[in-house]
Amino acid sequence: MEQPQFWFNIRTGKVETEYDKNQGKDLMGPYASEAEAAQSLAKAAERTESWDEEDRRWREGDEA
Repeated sequence: MEQPQFWFNIRTGKVETEYDKNQGKDLMGPYASEAEAAQSLAKAAERTESWDEEDRRWREGDEA
């Protein structure tokens, strides 16, 4: 039996499964757990913020 997969719907803000998921353009995933899917948007924002900071340091020549 396959493990269930979960997606986070950025339009509705809800976690969905393969049985009730909406259009792919609104989904992030798949994720292995409901909790991981629920945190996906926050994690993506954290990564984006980190990458933006790295870009800023690179542009300014600050390697610290």
